[in-house]
Formats: sequence, structure tokens, C-alpha cells
Amino acid sequence: MEITTFNDKIKITNLRQFNIGEVLECGQCFRFEKLDNNFYSLVAFSHTLFAKQRGDAAEFWYENRKLDIEEFKEIWVDYFDLERDYEKIQQKIAQDDPIMQRAVEFAPGIRLLNQDPWEILLSFIISANNRIPQIKQVIKNICEAYGENSSFPTPEQLKNVTAEDFRVLKTGFRDKYLVDAVAHVLAGNLPIQRDESVSTADLRERLLAVKGIGEKVAHCILLMGYGRYNSFPVDVWVQRVMERLYFNGEKTSVAKIHQFAGERWGDYASFANQYLFHYIRMNPEAD
Repeated sequence: MEITTFNDKIKITNLRQFNIGEVLECGQCFRFEKLDNNFYSLVAFSHTLFAKQRGDAAEFWYENRKLDIEEFKEIWVDYFDLERDYEKIQQKIAQDDPIMQRAVEFAPGIRLLNQDPWEILLSFIISANNRIPQIKQVIKNICEAYGENSSFPTPEQLKNVTAEDFRVLKTGFRDKYLVDAVAHVLAGNLPIQRDESVSTADLRERLLAVKGIGEKVAHCILLMGYGRYNSFPVDVWVQRVMERLYFNGEKTSVAKIHQFAGERWGDYASFANQYLFHYIRMNPEAD
């Protein structure tokens, strides 16, 4: 890929295995809006970025100031995981696997975002038994109520927020879970930065100690927030596609699915998971 500047914007050409719509619409993030076909605004790390793509060329810009190459490389190249060889990953996970090959071919432009663990922690607690439009609205409500200039609020900014305060923002039964998550972070039980010195097993146990976080949400946070790519979140969609296409339609436990994913895709299990999740969600009758 080639990164250049153009009218206070960043332009990338020869952009392979990247589609802004597939990246944002595949269920891994919530703070974005679709403005037109392959034209989006998104919020991350207290910045609002506009992104528009046509074919293998994409433009990125801020609304009120210049986006230069240095800042784009510092923040957004990592955020969009642009330096990882996804063609190699796709070949690896789809080798001798026609099911995965179809999933990859359906949305080859998916990339796993490198997101803020703190924001992901609260966002996926909010996501439990919730629909995406409602999730997005609740996150927006929290940001507007407690964030600075609508940025995602810090743990300190949420320190004194009660369950009742959260409930006013339409969090529903998740109100007490959010309070508990804030308390765990402020007590130092959960890192809010990516910390490779903490093992995935240890991090999983710390997440499961937070009220309202079960295996599925823990795996989502491990993947989306902490970049633990051997995680394999199993929700109803993933369980459906795994049982139907990999287990001959037989009812299968989450533990057995996790074991299968680890043995089949190993360190690339999370990438396989995201392709499968998006594929079955967009094609419920796929075979």
C-alpha cells in the first residue's frame, strides 16, 4: 500500500484485503455511522475520523483539521491493522477448508481492529442480550453524559456513577455490571492497556470475575480489546455456523467448539471466528 497526503486528507492506494464497510459492520465495534456506500464516520481514541473507499483506494480525514501522515501512521495504521498480511492469514485458515474459504471470499476485506481495552470492556458488557442500534445508542449516551467532548469517559470519570445513573442512560439490567466493571478497573484488577505480561488465561479469569461477564463476552473482550488472537467468541451465530457446518448439525458444547477452533486454527482462531460470524449473520441459510 502507498500512503500520501491530498487536500488535508490521507489517501491510500493499492489497499489489499481491506473494505471499510466490512471492517466496521462485522460486529467488532459500535462507534461508527454509515453516511453513504463505503463512506463512514467513526470515533476512536477521542478522534472522529471520516473514511471513504472505492476499490483498492481509500481516503481518511478529520472534519476540522488536517490529518497528516505522521498522525495517521501513529494512530490509524495500527487501529486498522494495516501492516498485517491478511492474505497470508486467509490462505492459512482456508487451506483445505471449503467452509472457511466461502466465509473469507464473502468478506475478504475484514480486518481486526486494535481497539481500546477499556472502551471494549464496557461496550461488550452493554452488548449482552442487546441489539446493535441499542448498543450504539447506550454508548453514545454514556459518552455524552460523562465523557469530555463526547469522548469515551475514563474510569475516573465514571468512579461515582451509580447503577441508577447508568439506568437513566438506557443500560437496562446491565447498570450494575457497569458499576462493577469500573470498580474492578479502579482497584487494579483489570489492565486497561494491552499488557502481554498478563497471560490470556489469567486475563480471562479476571474478566469472568466481573459481574455480567460470561465466557462469550470474556472472549469478545479478549479479542477485540486485548488482541488475544487465539480467543474464539461463541454466540448464537457462531454456535449455529459451527454446529451446522462443522459438526454435521449436531448440538455441540461451547467447550468442544473452543477445542475444535484451537486445534484447527490455533493462533489464527480469532480471524477465523470473525469471518464465520459475519458470513453466517449475513447469510443465515448458508451451507
